Amino acid sequence: MKTQAAILWGQGQDWSVEEIELDPPKAGEVLLELVGSGLCHSDEHLVTGDMVMNPETAAELGLQQFPIVGGHEGAGKVLEVGPGVTSVAPGDHVVLGFIPACGQCPSCAKGQQNLCDLGAFLLAGRQVTDLTARHHASDGTDLGIMCCIGTFGKHTVVGEASCIKIDNDIPLDKAALVGCGVTTGWGSATYAAEVKSGETVVIVGCGGVGMNAVQGAAMAGAANVVAVDPEEFKREQAQVFGATHTAASVEEAMELVGEMTRGAMAEKAIITVGEGDGALIAPVMGIIGKGGRVVHTSVAGIEDTEVTMSLFDLTLMQKQLVGSIFGSANPRYDIPRLLRMYQEGTLKLDELITKTYDLEDINTGYQAMRDGENIRGMVMYQ
Repeated sequence: MKTQAAILWGQGQDWSVEEIELDPPKAGEVLLELVGSGLCHSDEHLVTGDMVMNPETAAELGLQQFPIVGGHEGAGKVLEVGPGVTSVAPGDHVVLGFIPACGQCPSCAKGQQNLCDLGAFLLAGRQVTDLTARHHASDGTDLGIMCCIGTFGKHTVVGEASCIKIDNDIPLDKAALVGCGVTTGWGSATYAAEVKSGETVVIVGCGGVGMNAVQGAAMAGAANVVAVDPEEFKREQAQVFGATHTAASVEEAMELVGEMTRGAMAEKAIITVGEGDGALIAPVMGIIGKGGRVVHTSVAGIEDTEVTMSLFDLTLMQKQLVGSIFGSANPRYDIPRLLRMYQEGTLKLDELITKTYDLEDINTGYQAMRDGENIRGMVMYQ
């Protein structure tokens, strides 16, 4: 079938909205009609090269990342299923988890679906079923798909492992957000940081992920939730999601937290800036007190290896620095759970969407993200 999608032909280029050819689903695969997709910063990492493999490394692995259909935060309706698919059927509504969850590997068996072995193929740009392409440009060129799903298209073909069935009465545009940003931020606070009632928590970076870390920390019962962001608009919005205090910089937050805790400092800090930076670790580690924990959720450059921090302080103050992907959450359990919380009125999703765009205006949406104008922009197809 023919459909439209936004393609990135190479690093540093704009997204190109084009007609593409989509193959039918093969064994273990699902054809979806999508309602829309969130404009997450992770796709921006393809543009900047932070998430692009060294060409020699990619060649050794037999991978070719470009051209690629972007997008990894979507939801839609099942149109067709391939042989062997049992968890969804035509007409079902699904959220696409940006990490496939097979349910059978050691990580899934331990309740760590976010570390599913199929995650090894996230940057491969092909179907997790057989590592071949279902998406093709008008000239026949095979197209990759971001995180095995490629939601910057009106239709897509994905592996069953990426599909999470939801109730049909849940608005699909809101459900799409839970496929990445909401769960990643919320889980970073509730799972990875293990925020407890009465604690002081600092969230550094208040975009689509950080705002949900604010929301998660507040829901977990933190007494003080300090939202740190240089953009005044985001600091204002953070208060809607539960921030009790705001700061424009880590240095400002350091002084604020020191005063409010009488020098004891925060129990937890979560780094959710758009681009991870090793130089940020030391000052954020300084915001937490003895026995405190810093969760690093941001994506840094794929080849960045330099981190500045005090190992003396790490040991003698018994501090922790931990990484987290997808908020350390379990897609098949937590996505339906969060959507129930939204239906019950305890989780904010409507307030996250600052502006929606037509697919043709996707580059405008990403410029707004770069300019700090959106908490979460969305491209809408229906």
